[in-house]
Amino acid sequence: MRVGVHLPQYGRVAAPDAIKQAAIHAEELGFVDVWVSDHVVHPAAQDYPSPYLFDPLITLTWAAAVTERIGLGTSVLVVPTHNPLELANSLASLDALSSGRVTIAVGVGWSEPEYRALGRDFRTRGARLDEAIDLFRKAWSEDPFSFHGTFTSFEDLRLLPKPSHQIPIWIGGSSEPAYRRTNERGDGYQAVGLTPEQAGPVVERIRRDHPDLSFPISLRTGWDPQGMDPGRIREELAAFTEAGIQHVVSAPWRRDLDDWLRSMDQLAELVQ
Repeated sequence: MRVGVHLPQYGRVAAPDAIKQAAIHAEELGFVDVWVSDHVVHPAAQDYPSPYLFDPLITLTWAAAVTERIGLGTSVLVVPTHNPLELANSLASLDALSSGRVTIAVGVGWSEPEYRALGRDFRTRGARLDEAIDLFRKAWSEDPFSFHGTFTSFEDLRLLPKPSHQIPIWIGGSSEPAYRRTNERGDGYQAVGLTPEQAGPVVERIRRDHPDLSFPISLRTGWDPQGMDPGRIREELAAFTEAGIQHVVSAPWRRDLDDWLRSMDQLAELVQ
């Protein structure tokens, strides 16, 4: 099992120094990657997630600048709320600046008010995500490149620099369309918030299309040794491994940096 950790990008703990120290400490502790979440705006009527949230790609750039090896990931990047060409360029730059450390988990999101505020069509978010993934791959591999989709169309553009490596695109989501998208366009799959009992059927569904174990199956979960029984974390680690989960992103919920770093220390002892 490979284990990554979410950066203190959200809530009361979120601050430039907190992100910096957590990224450095994650690399020192041997976590395989650090992760961020994505929402552009937060309708006031929503009570989740925290409205205090640093931009995901700027956060990862900040983390990349103070580390050397640790992977950088998005969990998940709500692609249809962004301009796909601008996003392709930002991701390519982040990967080039970090010497090829980026993985993106992408999804369609769930907040219709957020889409409405951004002038994006909530009803077409699945089709927009599919098209954006296709656009990313052309933008990152061809120079110049042309693209003719339903929502974006152009001839002979240049997008440089290219990424330093082929950025893996993991598909997030728990619906049948997400599973189909994983099969048709994904380099991996990421689930969110599954219990060990729920993980087995999801892994079986993904492995139906991707039996090769080189196709990664990831899970974002709320492991926090200061907020739950450490024995439960050990049990879940074993159960998720048995179910076929290969990678876990742990998202602590501490409110100050010292507690966040302490949770990382304790988690590293439990899972490594």
